[in-house]
Amino acid sequence: MRMIYRLHLSFAFLLLCILAITAVLIHPLLLDTLVDSQRKELRDQASWLMNLSPVMPLTSVQQTDALKNSNTTTWPGNTSAILIAPGEKVVYSTLTGEATTELMELSKQSPTGSGEIWQRTNDQYIVETLTSDQDSDLHWQGVTAVMAAPLSKIKAMQLALFERLMIILSVGGVVSFLLSMLITRRLVKPLEELRKELHKVKKRRFSEVRLIETGGEIGEVAKAVYDLASELEKYQRTQKQFFQNTSHELKTPLMSIQGYAEGIKDGIFTGDHANKGLDVIVKESERLKKIVTELILLGKLESEAGIFHLDHVPVRELIAETLERINPLLVKNRLRVEFNGLGSEQEHSIYVDREKVLQALINIMGNAARYAKETIRIQTSANAEGIAIRITDDGEGIPEPLLSQLFERFAKGKNGETGLGLAISRAIVERCRGRISAHNEPDSGAAFVLHFPACF
Repeated sequence: MRMIYRLHLSFAFLLLCILAITAVLIHPLLLDTLVDSQRKELRDQASWLMNLSPVMPLTSVQQTDALKNSNTTTWPGNTSAILIAPGEKVVYSTLTGEATTELMELSKQSPTGSGEIWQRTNDQYIVETLTSDQDSDLHWQGVTAVMAAPLSKIKAMQLALFERLMIILSVGGVVSFLLSMLITRRLVKPLEELRKELHKVKKRRFSEVRLIETGGEIGEVAKAVYDLASELEKYQRTQKQFFQNTSHELKTPLMSIQGYAEGIKDGIFTGDHANKGLDVIVKESERLKKIVTELILLGKLESEAGIFHLDHVPVRELIAETLERINPLLVKNRLRVEFNGLGSEQEHSIYVDREKVLQALINIMGNAARYAKETIRIQTSANAEGIAIRITDDGEGIPEPLLSQLFERFAKGKNGETGLGLAISRAIVERCRGRISAHNEPDSGAAFVLHFPACF
C-alpha cells in the first residue's frame, strides 16, 4: 500500500478512536453535570419556597391555598414540592395524596435527601430535602421542604447535548481529516517525485535528474540527491574522458613502436635508420612505462588507504629537500629560486606523508621549471587555518581553457609530458587533508598554492 493511503487510514483510525473515547467519557459526565445542576436548582427552589412569608398561620387550610395561588412567582411545572410542618403535617404539596405519602416516606429514610432517586412506575425522580433552621420565622421553624424533579427530563437534555456535541466533534473530525489529506498530499508528493529522480539515478541517467523544489528536511534530501546526481554525472564524464585520453596516450607510442619494429623486421630500415628506429622504440617504451607507472600510482593514491603514512614534517626541511632533488633541472634551464616565508625562530610542521608530498612538490616545481623564464618563487605563510606553500614562475601563465581542468588526468600544456603529474599531486595533497589550487598572476606566470592544516 502506498504511503499516502497508509497515512490517511492511520489518521482516520486515530480520529475514530478519539471520537469513541470522547463519547465514552462525555456521556456519563454530561448526566452527572446535569443532575448536579438540577439538584442545585431544587435546593434553590426549596430555599425560595421556605423563605416565602405567609400572611396567615400555617395551621389554616386557607394559608395553603394562598401559598398555591401566590402570584409572586410561577412555579415550575416539572418540579414537585412538599412542605412538611413539625408533626408530619403537610401544609403544601403539588402531588396527589398517594405520591405525597410516598415522597414523605423517602425523605424520612434520608433526611438530607442527597443523592436520592425516587423510583415510580412511570419515571425516576431526583429528590432533595431542605429543613429550615432555628433562626427562621416562627411560623416556619422546623418546616421541611422536599423537592423532586423527573430524571427523564435530565436524560432527554443529556441526549440532546450529547448529540450536538458529537455532531460538532464529527464535523471537526471531518474537517481535520480533509486538512490532513491536503497536508499529507503536500508532504508525500515531493517524496513521490524524489522517488522518480532516484529511479533515474538507478538507471544512470544522471543528467536527467532535476531538483525538487520543496522545503524542510525533504528539501534538504532532494538537494543532496540533485548534488549527488551532478557529481555522478561529472564522475561518469571524467571516466569516459579518462579512457579516451588513456587510449590516445597509449596508442601514439604503440604505433611508433609497431611501425619501426615492422620496418626493421621487413628490412625497410637498415644501418643508421635501423639504429634510429631502435632508439625510438626504446624511448617510446620508456614513455609507455612511465605512463603506466603513473596510472597505477594515481589509482592507488585515489583508492588505497594503507599506502599513506602520516607524520609531522617540518616545512623548511620539505622545501629544502625538494630544491635539492630538482636542482639539476634548475641548473639545466638556468633558473634561480627565491624563497621567502616562515622564519627560523619557530619551526612549523605539517602532518603529511613525507615522501608523497615531496613527490607532489617535485611535480609542481618541475612543471614550473618547464615554463619559467628566469625565476621561480617559493613563499610560505602560516595562520590560524593552516600553512600555505605558494610556488610561482615568471612564464607565460596557464591558458584559460586549460585552467579549469588543470588537475584532471591527461590535461597538459604544449610542453607537458604525460599529463598525469598534477593529477597525482592533487591526489596526494587531498589525501593528506590539504587542498591545491592554481591561477595566473596579474603580471605574468602561473601560481600553485598548497594549503595544509598546521600542527604547531
